Amino acid sequence: MEPHIPSKTGTTFFKTCFNGVNALAVICCYTGILLQRCMDSNVLVKTYPDIGELAFGRKGRLIVATFMYLELYLVATEFLILEGDNLEKLFPYKFDIGTWKIGGKQGFVLLAALVILPTTWLRSLSILAYVSLGGVLSCLIVVASVVWSGAADGVGFHKRGVLLRWSGIPTAVSLYAFCFSGHAVFPTMYTAMRDRTMFSRVLFVCFGLCFLNYGLMAVLGYLMYGQSLKSQVTLNLPVGKLSSKIAIYTTLINPFTKYALVVTPVANAVEDWFQVSKNRSICIVIRTILVVSNVVLALTVPFFGYVMAFTGSVLSSTATMLLPCACYLKVFKNTLRWGFELVIILAVMLTGLVIAIMGTYSSLKQIILNL
Repeated sequence: MEPHIPSKTGTTFFKTCFNGVNALAVICCYTGILLQRCMDSNVLVKTYPDIGELAFGRKGRLIVATFMYLELYLVATEFLILEGDNLEKLFPYKFDIGTWKIGGKQGFVLLAALVILPTTWLRSLSILAYVSLGGVLSCLIVVASVVWSGAADGVGFHKRGVLLRWSGIPTAVSLYAFCFSGHAVFPTMYTAMRDRTMFSRVLFVCFGLCFLNYGLMAVLGYLMYGQSLKSQVTLNLPVGKLSSKIAIYTTLINPFTKYALVVTPVANAVEDWFQVSKNRSICIVIRTILVVSNVVLALTVPFFGYVMAFTGSVLSSTATMLLPCACYLKVFKNTLRWGFELVIILAVMLTGLVIAIMGTYSSLKQIILNL
């Protein structure tokens, strides 16, 4: 079946999505480079909170750590919501445990957490990096499967809808910010690299691939389902088709490969706070408690899109745009001169502030209305 794409509407939306994703990708990649420069200025700096302390002292460390760990914590919660949504799509039935009756989504969140839990007990980020490689491959497979579903399984690329809805802009931009919010783990990864001179190149490649992946998926979802597109395109796909099954099953792999990488910095901070990082048994208990608390939150606020938008606005925009720029300006205040780069940094900070204010209001409003 030959896909039909409306020439004017499709092309305009294609450009809108890609320009929006591209702008956020460039901004977040640039602020990642700013974090690298801050780390290179002092050999004692190893983590993102260290950068905050280098710039603003103990208060800076506390502020950075708060936003960083809350962001990672909510991202981990998002993974569990994602698992519950997609598993319920594949297996729409409820769990009966004695006298307890548990909904399908809730049951699958619990099941996914049990399977993921052992991966959080790994301590080495080097090992987790190999595990997370599966997540990269799974993203490519999902995109290919969605294209297959649209082109060959009868879905098509012919849906139309409202091309631009201003009320949805804050949520959309917040989602973009969430997608490019890896800054909390950048310093830890940079420290763990064998060849740190490759860090900037790695950022360019990663953000480039993410830009293509997110932009293409946004366009495909719109052209395939229009206004009926759900928070995850896999929830729209027809279950009976092979392409849909591949996409959904592959989507389920992502949280298993990335969850531990996201939770590890939070767990390390808690272990260091209580000074128990050398006690293996206590560390396992702490990591287990973190997973259990993620499960509770995922079951309490099970709205993937809105929680993702909230994380992107109030936390990701702060950790990826405002804080890197503020720290950089403070660390290099004696060498910075008024010029093009300073204007860019101030513009990035203004962008982050606008996203934080508008996105937080919009996402919280939607969460409250749906509770």
